[in-house]
Amino acid sequence: MKEIDIGKVSRRTGLPASTLRYYEEKGLIRSIGRNGLKRVFDESVIQRLTLIALGRGAGFALDEIAAMLNAGTQPAIDRTQLQAKADELDRSIKHLSTIRDGLRHAASCPAENHLQCPKFQQLMSLAARTTARAKAKPSA
Repeated sequence: MKEIDIGKVSRRTGLPASTLRYYEEKGLIRSIGRNGLKRVFDESVIQRLTLIALGRGAGFALDEIAAMLNAGTQPAIDRTQLQAKADELDRSIKHLSTIRDGLRHAASCPAENHLQCPKFQQLMSLAARTTARAKAKPSA
């Protein structure tokens, strides 16, 4: 078991030491002791922090990530939860793509008044429906 102190973990992961201490407080990672005043971690913490970063990048909350990581020595990743998050991302991508298309059209539309442009009206209507559906969806 190779030990690395918090400074080395911070340099290798790009995470500030304060984030590492916060993750430890939340139970996402565990130090294995101290070397003087510095926390010391098993080198496997790097892989765990990579999983946390992947989860954060996908939009999972820290509590959701903790539940997946704290099930035992190996991560217990809920495939149903991953599918639900992927579906949520698909909806977000569709919504953002509609907004992007509207902005691009507005930027290049030859109409003097965008509100009188039929294509722009269609894009606005689609964006409004997508937003309304997102707001009507109950929060998890």
